[in-house]
Amino acid sequence: MRAGQGAETPGLARNHIQNRRTTDMADITAAMVKDLREKSGAGMMDCKKALNETSGDMDAALDWLRTKGLAAAQKKSSRTAAEGLVGVATSGNKGAAVEVNSETDFVAKNDQFQAFVREVTQIALAAGDDIETIKAAAMPSGTTVAEVLTNNIATIGENQSLRRAKRLEVSKGAVVSYVHNAQSPGMGKIGVLVALESDASDEVLQGLGKQLAMHIAAAFPKALNEADLDETEIERERAIAAEKAGESGKPADIIAKMVEGSIAKYRKEHALVSQLFVMDGKTKISDVVAKAGKDAGTTIVLKDYVRFQLGEGIEKEASDFAAEVAAVSGVPQGN
Repeated sequence: MRAGQGAETPGLARNHIQNRRTTDMADITAAMVKDLREKSGAGMMDCKKALNETSGDMDAALDWLRTKGLAAAQKKSSRTAAEGLVGVATSGNKGAAVEVNSETDFVAKNDQFQAFVREVTQIALAAGDDIETIKAAAMPSGTTVAEVLTNNIATIGENQSLRRAKRLEVSKGAVVSYVHNAQSPGMGKIGVLVALESDASDEVLQGLGKQLAMHIAAAFPKALNEADLDETEIERERAIAAEKAGESGKPADIIAKMVEGSIAKYRKEHALVSQLFVMDGKTKISDVVAKAGKDAGTTIVLKDYVRFQLGEGIEKEASDFAAEVAAVSGVPQGN
């Protein structure tokens, strides 16, 4: 033993004891509760209780939740959830759409899951489309959306997530909804909202809105107006068009005109108001709306729309069941 080594040990021991006492006496902060909630998938109040029971020790709190069966959702949180349902709801001049994901299509047929989607859609209609606000809102049962979602993951046995929400509202007029291939009233694979601002009768707006919503479901516009299209996508299309035009061997000025022509076509085909109405294949959507207003004797303005398609943009992992079994069992796969 080196000189002075023995003298260090009591000091280290005292520091360790002091640190432990500091942790034991630590106040449970909101940040600690949030951290534990993210790590465990358990409810906020359960996380707070776990931290209180373990004097703020995060690892011990995780173990406490596991022993109580409250962290059952944790094992499922890394699995891809690309199925589920899109829910829509309207009330006069406002409407909301939400997407709630699950791992399999089978869960979308579950009554518990459908009830959750229906209630969350109503909450979005009242509270707005901020996801964290929706998660913190109380369900009819009095429990928060986040806590019910965590419980659903544990009881249904699949990872689930509230992915996105959008609410539309007009000062006067109507927001009209449409669900393509509805799984249940107000929910399915594709949900659409159309916001129409006008003094026209509700009957006129509902009829027009339904036709426009069906068009949106089928035509998949990327923006309301050409000016609203994503410029990053425009530049990507420009690069592709330039490469194709360059292969023609034509002069540079002709190639430039070809590129601009391609971009103009892209803008018209992907902006809702300039798309050709799917019902007749020849009338622009802007003209459809204008004619409906003329027939009604008042102006109708297409203010906005929402189109949620289940799972769009989610990269679904390919499942190799044999590999999963081998990984769990520890037995290597044969060639």
